[in-house]
Amino acid sequence: MKYIIVIGDGMADRPVEEAGGSTPLQVAQTPNMNRLAERGIVGLVRTIPEGMEPGSDVAILSILGYDPLICYTGRAPLEAAARGISLEREDVAYRVNLISTDGEKILDYAAGHIPSPEARELIKYLDERLGDRFKKFIPGVSYRHLLIWRNGPVDVKCVPPHDIVGQPLEENLPQGEREHELTEMIWASFEILKDHEINLRRIDEGKPPANMIWPWGQGRRPRLTSLQIRERILGAIISAVDLVKGIGIYAGLKVIEVPGATGYKDTNFEGKAEYGLRALDKFDLVVIHVEAPDECGHEGDFEEKVKAIENLDKRLVGRVLEGLTN
Repeated sequence: MKYIIVIGDGMADRPVEEAGGSTPLQVAQTPNMNRLAERGIVGLVRTIPEGMEPGSDVAILSILGYDPLICYTGRAPLEAAARGISLEREDVAYRVNLISTDGEKILDYAAGHIPSPEARELIKYLDERLGDRFKKFIPGVSYRHLLIWRNGPVDVKCVPPHDIVGQPLEENLPQGEREHELTEMIWASFEILKDHEINLRRIDEGKPPANMIWPWGQGRRPRLTSLQIRERILGAIISAVDLVKGIGIYAGLKVIEVPGATGYKDTNFEGKAEYGLRALDKFDLVVIHVEAPDECGHEGDFEEKVKAIENLDKRLVGRVLEGLTN
């Protein structure tokens, strides 16, 4: 038996008054997913256990048959795995967003989806000034980066920046174990980055500056039994997002890279379908993850989210169905 799981990250949403009380999924034209619903088996599943914060990490672990209450330690260790970073027992990994702020509130959780070359230069500059023998800042893709902190704090509440756009910084700073160290790091990053030539140029060009870091999603190395051992199946995963790749690595799935996969609404939908179908020749299970609807949701863009869902349906699900039929 062969299986394909297509994950439209963040597709679910609340009704929107301006759309007549409909959700993006209700408004979107999705003939291929409709066809699957009509001819397949439809049911309900709880992907977020009670008491856990909703997030792609927890939900995807559940989809793959893991119990997040047992195995989930945090988002950042999963992202670290995707970068080939082997965490030691005493290491704590943090996701670090490059954000835009006016010094009082978060203006953009993604710093205008800053290009990776600019972001890498900023993170390297920051590491030279804030990094030490215990802390190492590691550049990633666009606004998504990592901090590996030897014996760093774990039991501290760090709010995801995409949940507090427009809210005061002071009301959302880290709370808990060694919170003062994290708070000092956040404000120090602002002083270091605000006048960097990259940010001054971005401001001149009318783009949001990447003038502060926001640490969150911390945790230690998790322990997962691979799907090959647990289910006796050989699997692969397709995603542009480090978090999802990291889950795949811990689950023993082969990470397949697709040219033009961006983790945004401009991703290569067709390429993901093509590579996914090709992978079925070798693997029993192929997981295809699409981040586009989630990013549009975080941006609060209803129309773009509808388009992302329609692109997923037409350009990915439709092609997968056509390929399986042929």
